[in-house]
Amino acid sequence: MDHFLYKNGALYAEDVPVSAIADAVGTPFYVYSTATLLRHFKLFDDALEGVDHLVCYAMKAASNQAILKTLAQAGAGMDVVSGGEYMRAKAAGVPGDRIVFSGVGKTAAEIRLALEGGIRQFNVESEPEMVVLDATAQAMGKVAPVTIRINPDVDAKTHAKIATGKSENKFGIPISRAREVYRLAASMPGLEVIGIDVHIGSQLTELAPFELAYEKVAELTEVLRADGHTIRRLDLGGGLGIPYARDNQAPPLPSDYGAMVRRKLGHLGCEIEIEPGRLIAGNAGLMVSEVIYVKSGEDRDFLIIDGAMNDLIRPAMYEAYHDIVPVKETAAGVEQVRYDIVGPVCESGDTFARARMMPPLAAGDLVAFRSAGAYGAVMSSEYNSRPLIPEVLVHNDQFAVIRRRPTFDEMINRDTIPEWL
Repeated sequence: MDHFLYKNGALYAEDVPVSAIADAVGTPFYVYSTATLLRHFKLFDDALEGVDHLVCYAMKAASNQAILKTLAQAGAGMDVVSGGEYMRAKAAGVPGDRIVFSGVGKTAAEIRLALEGGIRQFNVESEPEMVVLDATAQAMGKVAPVTIRINPDVDAKTHAKIATGKSENKFGIPISRAREVYRLAASMPGLEVIGIDVHIGSQLTELAPFELAYEKVAELTEVLRADGHTIRRLDLGGGLGIPYARDNQAPPLPSDYGAMVRRKLGHLGCEIEIEPGRLIAGNAGLMVSEVIYVKSGEDRDFLIIDGAMNDLIRPAMYEAYHDIVPVKETAAGVEQVRYDIVGPVCESGDTFARARMMPPLAAGDLVAFRSAGAYGAVMSSEYNSRPLIPEVLVHNDQFAVIRRRPTFDEMINRDTIPEWL
């Protein structure tokens, strides 16, 4: 469920007409619903009610400080994967003891940053990282709390570019070597081992891969405890998917996921961390674009819009589907037209949809890309010297620009010309 609905023939974001935002900020732009963000966070939080837990929002999905602050005020922790994300979380008012640092390539500088500013835990991904983390912590006179990410070799049955839990992926330590690596960690005075971390992928649409991975985590917990390790926290990652196509079968509900976590891991008495990103932010955002031209081709018509692959790269990068709807509601019985929906970037890959059935549209009409709140604005670029597009947050009948569109001068003036030129 989201809070983008048609009212009186027009698409609204909560109680704000989307067309009014377009008039104020121009197109293309992203718009997020506060009510949807909070609803989806609460679904996860409620799913683990009665279990000692923390929902850490995976901020790589959408990292604007206004979104982070909205979720932090509701009780969310943050899952970060870079020093920049750590600083964003801190700038949004998130305390260090609610920030989890993940990622395979943490540098010594990033580790120092987090140890200085406070951290809930590092999710360690390799022995070389463990060595650097231990040395850095000791040099600072600190002890770093760590979980070790194990790779359970479970096929998440998701897109190859977002699968993370198979033996061929770069993430984590093979579960077959877990006891050896935990012994090494326990020997390092700069580390305090507190738990296990696992994350098998993103956009999972069934619970079976989670169940298989969590069964392995439960078995490993018992083995490691028998070896003398303190395992008091299980970081289960994120990955629960969202329905991008309105006619697709819906993924499992957070309540079903929570029940499964209790069933597989509840007997261990561990604190549970989960790190949803897409499910919280995905359906909480739209990308809104204006039709520039309708072009007739030899065997198809093209809907050329002012949004492009640099603004929303998921279709080009992942062959991802987004439901695309007119901002002005279509009257009942209007015959649909088949369009290829494309942007203005000089790449054939700048194509959002092929042979998509839509109501007849004309230059100046607005369209909205649904489920664009996650991995949209955060992955955008200035390719073709196109400025980053605005982000807007709606709250009831109010809206605010939370990232403005830079001017051409601002974009160009970031370049520095060498003195020899």
